[in-house]
Amino acid sequence: MKNDTKATAGRRDFLRKVGVGAVGAGATLATPLIAPAQADSENSDEKRKARYKETDHVKAFYRVNRYPA
Repeated sequence: MKNDTKATAGRRDFLRKVGVGAVGAGATLATPLIAPAQADSENSDEKRKARYKETDHVKAFYRVNRYPA
């Protein structure tokens, strides 16, 4: 009977340690996510410029997927 009690206590201790480790890992992962916001480095002209370019691979994608020209 004594061996059963020790095994049960051992399992409980293990689960407690795993739970504490998970909380500590969660706190470590959350720390880098809390960073100060940075302002955009683009001015208004750069924000309005055209960014989409219909290159050869884009045209091939449209052709293969049967998009109208």
